[in-house]
Amino acid sequence: MTPEPYRPEPIETFQSPEAFEAMRKALTEVRAQFGRHYPLIIGGEKVHTQETITSTNPSNPTEVIGVSARAGIAEADAALDAAWRAFKSWRDWSQEHRSRVLLKAAQIMKRRQRELEAWLVYEIGKNWVEAAADVAEAIDFIRYYAISALKYKDGAPVLPYPGEDNEAFYIPLGVGVVIAPWNFPLAILTGMTVAPIAVGNCVVSKPAEDTVVIAAKLFEILEEAGLPAGVANFLPGSGSEVGAYLVQHPRTRFINFTGSLEVGLRINESAARLSPGQVWLKRVFLELGGKDGLIVDETADLAAAAQATVQSAFGFQGQKCSAASRLIVVDGVHDLLMEQILHRTEGLIVGPAEENPDMGPVASAQQEKTVLSYIEIGQQEGRLALGGRRLEGSGFFISPTVFEKVSPDARIAQEEIFGPVLSVIRVPDFDTALEVANGTRFGLTGGVFSRKRERLERARREFHVGNLYFNRKITGALVGVQPFGGFNLSGTDTKAGGPDYLLNFLQMKSVTERF
Repeated sequence: MTPEPYRPEPIETFQSPEAFEAMRKALTEVRAQFGRHYPLIIGGEKVHTQETITSTNPSNPTEVIGVSARAGIAEADAALDAAWRAFKSWRDWSQEHRSRVLLKAAQIMKRRQRELEAWLVYEIGKNWVEAAADVAEAIDFIRYYAISALKYKDGAPVLPYPGEDNEAFYIPLGVGVVIAPWNFPLAILTGMTVAPIAVGNCVVSKPAEDTVVIAAKLFEILEEAGLPAGVANFLPGSGSEVGAYLVQHPRTRFINFTGSLEVGLRINESAARLSPGQVWLKRVFLELGGKDGLIVDETADLAAAAQATVQSAFGFQGQKCSAASRLIVVDGVHDLLMEQILHRTEGLIVGPAEENPDMGPVASAQQEKTVLSYIEIGQQEGRLALGGRRLEGSGFFISPTVFEKVSPDARIAQEEIFGPVLSVIRVPDFDTALEVANGTRFGLTGGVFSRKRERLERARREFHVGNLYFNRKITGALVGVQPFGGFNLSGTDTKAGGPDYLLNFLQMKSVTERF
């Protein structure tokens, strides 16, 4: 097959009247579908359970977006059985045929783009552009992995040797578990699910409990595209029950997890233990948290730095592992930069996501509680320059918050908050800035605003993060353009959306025949 070359999907900004009206229509049509029930999908069969998961609108928690079945241990066992049954044939499909199914899924998702964006607006509180970026990234993941998988179909080159026929080729691992987060509930779930199946594995996917409806839409698309029953199984359930059970299960070959550091450490520890009957060492892929720093020195374009800081800190309410939560400013430009940042931040509109504000609600009551608790801590550790409060309304609305005079070792400068809270750290010079930037246990994203080439090159070498950005915002990695993943306790640096990602789900077999 000769698919079109991969190019990232353009992100709709809704500036044209046509796009604006199409989104308004999609929001109306999706609202009319609120409250529907979504079953588990196990081996292609729809499975209903007595217990359910209710998904609500964080902009108005009284509104039920949808209800899914809730899996228990019995359903987890059934899903593993179904996946292993499907693996017997899926692994033998030609790579061209597997890729063709996924490319069709990408096209279906493209056709449903506005609808999927509307679900994200309602279910997790993304404004329109953030929702559009999420859907575009999901489409990108499918296309990129479908096309990238083709390069492994002919195996790996080996050197010739007299009297022998030698070859090395790749085979899939088997059945794995995907445990996805709520913050990019379509994009990340899609990428984590599609990558292993693209190269012949089968999966059991457990979406976040806050975003079961958009996850169900992904499975509708995969079914319509012709993905065989059992290759991907949809299993909403409790992370502490179903997720933990699948992680330690002897028939689980790999675990693909994106989420918090604390849960990731537990998964890593559990997966490392050999369960009775287990005949392999499980592969574990972890994308965890960040405490991402943006350095601005005295040579920087301050207007551009201020804009990038506000975008990186408060886009999707700061609920991105890549979000700028630390601004590290060289003393000479601190006051001028802060004047611009505070001015821009004061102008941000917070409100219900369907109204397309700059910022919507945080994801849930639990998230609201966590962020407000860190704001209380921040008032003891720094000077509150802006925000710092819950806003009026039924939704989980929190004002964009900026703390100044923050020590590099303060809790709000070291612990991931995952909300609209920015800590500003004032430093005397670039050397100190780089030291402070590296002074966390994380290493996901970071950025530098500077016009000095020698400083950018030094940061290129010494700023220890998986994704480093110069003179731009530090969020919004594009599939295939900026492979994404972090160092230290930010995860195993699998580099999602990168040229080597699919190798995580393959193993090489070498075969020799003596003539």
